[in-house]
Amino acid sequence: MLITISILLPAIIILIGILAAMSPDKSKPFRDENGNPLAGSTSEKIHVDINGEEQGMFIQSKNIHNPVLLFVHGGPGMPEYWLTQGYPTDLEGHFTVAWWEQRGAGLSYHPGIPSETMTAEQFVADTLEVTRYLLNRFGQEKIYLLGHSWGSYIGIQAAAQAPELYYAYIGMGQVSYQLQSEQLAYEYALTQYRAMGDLRMVHRLEAAPPTMTVPLPAGYETLRDEYMHGAGIGTTHEMKSVVTGIFLPSWQFHGYTLAEKVNLWRGKVYSRSRDFGLWETMLATDLTQQVTELALPVYFFHGQYDYTCAYPLAGAYFDQLQAPLKGFYTFENSAHSPLFEEPKKALNILSEDVLNGTITLADER
Repeated sequence: MLITISILLPAIIILIGILAAMSPDKSKPFRDENGNPLAGSTSEKIHVDINGEEQGMFIQSKNIHNPVLLFVHGGPGMPEYWLTQGYPTDLEGHFTVAWWEQRGAGLSYHPGIPSETMTAEQFVADTLEVTRYLLNRFGQEKIYLLGHSWGSYIGIQAAAQAPELYYAYIGMGQVSYQLQSEQLAYEYALTQYRAMGDLRMVHRLEAAPPTMTVPLPAGYETLRDEYMHGAGIGTTHEMKSVVTGIFLPSWQFHGYTLAEKVNLWRGKVYSRSRDFGLWETMLATDLTQQVTELALPVYFFHGQYDYTCAYPLAGAYFDQLQAPLKGFYTFENSAHSPLFEEPKKALNILSEDVLNGTITLADER
């Protein structure tokens, strides 16, 4: 054992050194054509007291007078700003973007969070409190709210509770009824794996089907990320592995310290704990019955290959949802993350339709 440790120790030290070098904890300032800091811009990482908990966020803007956009990330417990290092969105050129990291996740993780506050209702309340912070901070009457996946589950509820705070709600990979979505994903993936001739995965899926009850079977939960990404219906259409597509790139993000990178994954595990039941609550909630109307413009961004939150269900939910203005946008080359997969198209819709309160570019439904 001592010999093994002595052999591995130098490699471990080198690995820690490499990870530390890739963790400079820097938010790069925006610069003009002469290399000087861009006047009126901001690039910052901050912590703010949100309903009694210090919560972190990155705020990015090339012009702080631009409209404010709050990005509510997925998970539970999976912040997404770090993804922009590999999937730049250019949102900061059109908005002042707040990439909030939710209670118990990423910058906002610590093991002493009161367990009784880890509820879906608290996350909706936190969303509203972050919104009020941004309104006061930037002197805005309203902001834009973009919820992704789990973030769309809490985001659409926040928009329903306080529509007066928002110019519009944008749901990306919109949750509708997640238990039913798991059934559609399973059926879609089985068809894909049979067509690919991947009989090993077919047998594994057939041995671990999802149920319409929570919690989902452990065998299915264990297989879920692997089968979805292998079938092109996961985080992105092209991403085939959570390990190579998410886990390893997260350690290369320059905006986190090494300790914050560790907390990114500690927070992910923490937030998915069955002690809190956040994931199980989202699975069991039928939003098509709970949130049937919104008193503000609504935009759904959905990849046609998205079965993480199934594309057909999002379309059906959109069709029945009542709103003064609504637009559905299909991203033909995307799965669950069209903002990252097709950023130019997403930005064009945001700038041409969302900011102008129109649906000129929306699908015909």
